[in-house]
Amino acid sequence: MGDEQGRAHGDGIQAIIEKFAAKEAEFARARENYTYRQTVRIQELDEGGRPGGKMEMVSDIIFSPEGKRTERVVHAPPNSLRRILLTPEDEQDLRNVQPFVLTTSEIPKYHIRYLGKETLDEIPCYAFAVKPKKLEPGQRYFQGIIWVDDRDLQIVKTYGRGVGLIKKGSDNQFPKFETYREQIDGKYWFPTYTTANDVLHFQTGPQAIRMTVKYEDYKQFKAEALIKYGDPVTDSNPPQPKKP
Repeated sequence: MGDEQGRAHGDGIQAIIEKFAAKEAEFARARENYTYRQTVRIQELDEGGRPGGKMEMVSDIIFSPEGKRTERVVHAPPNSLRRILLTPEDEQDLRNVQPFVLTTSEIPKYHIRYLGKETLDEIPCYAFAVKPKKLEPGQRYFQGIIWVDDRDLQIVKTYGRGVGLIKKGSDNQFPKFETYREQIDGKYWFPTYTTANDVLHFQTGPQAIRMTVKYEDYKQFKAEALIKYGDPVTDSNPPQPKKP
């Protein structure tokens, strides 16, 4: 005998996953037509929690006169990090994992488990646990929890870490992070803030770090990035997830 009620529940959850993944794909295409400023700050902390070495980089994500998307560094003081360094995997995580987007094409790569309904800073959400099915060489993945707004069906917050295959003998460690999104132009939930406060357990010993990434000044560049999200949103000032 089968559980018809459970099957119906499962079918409904699968439909929600398919809908929000489709909207994530549309959102990702729209964000490709926005300029914005990205500020990355990484701070080493000593055993007492006092700041030590640090790294800061401010970049503008812009378009060239030919319409090519490019990154222009506008501020990068000397890097004084002593115990840690940014690896290519860290750079991949900054670009693709911390501002995580779970699109229709990415769905087959992940196990997605429904955790239930939660209210996140006055926003009713569906919560899902996400982890990769298989780790492919050279690829980085997200593993953690996502919260999906139950009205717009877009991700409003992620919590987890970047994962992937690491070369044998290397000592790469990756922090847990939280990324918050806010509604831009009344329709797009874009990442605006990532934060991490974690202890990385290297072979040489533990190292506490603090990291923030801010995404600011979103401006639409190409008018053809018109995305249809179904029914129009009537509330022009919806609640936003609170940043720490």
